[in-house]
Amino acid sequence: MDKTTITLQPTKQALLAAATRIYAAYVVSGQVADGQEDGWRARSVREAVWIAQQVNEAVLAEDEIRS
Repeated sequence: MDKTTITLQPTKQALLAAATRIYAAYVVSGQVADGQEDGWRARSVREAVWIAQQVNEAVLAEDEIRS
């Protein structure tokens, strides 16, 4: 069996972690019906990205300068 390896940058690792938690919450709450998994996973990724964008706009990191 061939192994697939994926190397993600830290930002993408964080988004993956957030998206999997969001998706797990949908699954545990019973919102993901059989056959709808792909759509819910895609939604979870979109929501993780949206949250990251909101955090980026709201929080000024130590190494960022905004004028």
